[in-house]
Amino acid sequence: MVVKTLNVREDILGANDLIAENLRTQFDRANVFVINIMSSPGAGKTSVILKIIEHFADKLKIGVIEGDIASDVDARKVEAANVDVVQINTDGACHLDANMILSACRSLGIDDKRLVIIENVGNLVCPAEFKLGENLKVMILSIPEGHDKPLKYPLMFTESDALVLNKIDLLPHTDFDMEQLRSTVTAMNPKIRIFPLSAKTGEGVAAFTGWLQGAVEGR
Repeated sequence: MVVKTLNVREDILGANDLIAENLRTQFDRANVFVINIMSSPGAGKTSVILKIIEHFADKLKIGVIEGDIASDVDARKVEAANVDVVQINTDGACHLDANMILSACRSLGIDDKRLVIIENVGNLVCPAEFKLGENLKVMILSIPEGHDKPLKYPLMFTESDALVLNKIDLLPHTDFDMEQLRSTVTAMNPKIRIFPLSAKTGEGVAAFTGWLQGAVEGR
C-alpha cells in the first residue's frame, strides 16, 4: 500500500488565492479600491473604520463588509453612518476567506462603490494568511496590547502595508515603548507605514486618512 501525504493547508490557501485573483480582477474592472483591516479583538477596527467613513463621506461611495464569528453589532454601527454594509458571520472560523468576500460582494454590490472596507475577524494569526483581492492590508495594534506583539505574531506585521497604532491617548498609562515597536516592525517590514492615532480623541487620524486618500486616488 502506498501512503500519500496531503498538504491540506497548501491546498486550502491555493484555492483561496485563485478566488482572490478573480476578486481582484472584478475590483479592478469596477474601479473599486479595497482595504482589508485586521487586528486582535478590541483593538478598535470598527472605530477606525468609522473615522475612514467620516473622512470619505462627501468624496466617494463606500461599502463595508463586516466579519465576525457572531452578531451584527459592528455592522449596525456602520449602517448608522449611512453606509452600505454586509455582515459575514463565520460561525467559529477565525478569519475571512476569498469565497466569503465573493459572496458578500454579490449582496453589497460593487459597481456603484469606489471604496470597499473589509473588517476581518478579530485575530492576530489566520487573517494575514488569506488573500481577499484587496489593494491594501492595514493592521491595527492598540497600545494596551503591548509593543512585543510583532515578535509573537510576525506574519501579520510582515504582510501589512500599514500599521495603525490605536489608543495612543492611553500611552501615559502603559509601558508601551514606541521606539522599540518601530524598530521591531521596520526590521520585519521596511516598507510598512506606521500611523499612531487615537480614534477616540481624533489625534493622528488625519495623517492616516490622508495617506489612504492618496492611495485610493493614485491607484
